[in-house]
Formats: sequence, C-alpha cells, structure tokens
Amino acid sequence: MEKEFYLENVEETRKWAKDFAKTLRAPVTVALHGDLGMGKSEIARTVIQTLRGADTVVPSPTFTIVQSYDGISHFDLYRIEDKSELTEIGLPFAIANDITLIEWPEIADDILPENTIHVFITEQGNGRKIVLK
Repeated sequence: MEKEFYLENVEETRKWAKDFAKTLRAPVTVALHGDLGMGKSEIARTVIQTLRGADTVVPSPTFTIVQSYDGISHFDLYRIEDKSELTEIGLPFAIANDITLIEWPEIADDILPENTIHVFITEQGNGRKIVLK
C-alpha cells in the first residue's frame, strides 16, 4: 500500500510527522529515505518529541550514529561503511524491540523487517512530497 502527501513547508511537515507518530507502536521500523536537506531529521525529531514530550532534546545522530529515547531508537547510518557495524551499534536489537527510526537505511536493507515503513522524501516545487510504502 502506498500513500502520498504534499507538504508546503516545515510547519506542515511537523504536523504530518506528529500525526504519523501517533500511529506507531513498538516494535516498528521506519526507514527515512531522501537526499541531504529533505527533512529526514526534522521528521524523526518531531516523531520523538510527539511521543516523548515536546521538551525532549533531540540532537541529530550524524556523529553519534544512534540516540535512544526510552523505547525509541534514532539511527543515522550515513557514516556506516561495513554492515558488520550494524550489530555493534545495536540496530538488530532496536528493530526487535523499539520504535526504530533510520536515516540513510540503504546499508541495512537486508536486515530491515518485511513490514518496515519506508518514507521517501523528495523535493516538489517549494515543498516536499512524502511517499509512504
């Protein structure tokens, strides 16, 4: 099943992410696909703050690779070069137990569950097109 959304600005993106967050129950994996600057981190941040409180500090895991928030794991796999590192950083455990948000999920394709929610974010006009698969 595929759903498409067009979001004109960051506020619409945050609203969409808040609504999306309310549908998530662990264990579930969300793979966030998109080029740099498309809003993957903004969507992840909004999901986390919706589920764990608006005052939750959500830094980008670009350098730490993973951030955990009591049952929510946020991974950024951009810097992962070898699939063996995925076990070391706890990705299989998170997938089995948490709401797992993954930016740059391509390196983990072969371990993602069949029911992974794929969120594809692309530029469309001045806004963003989101396709859920």
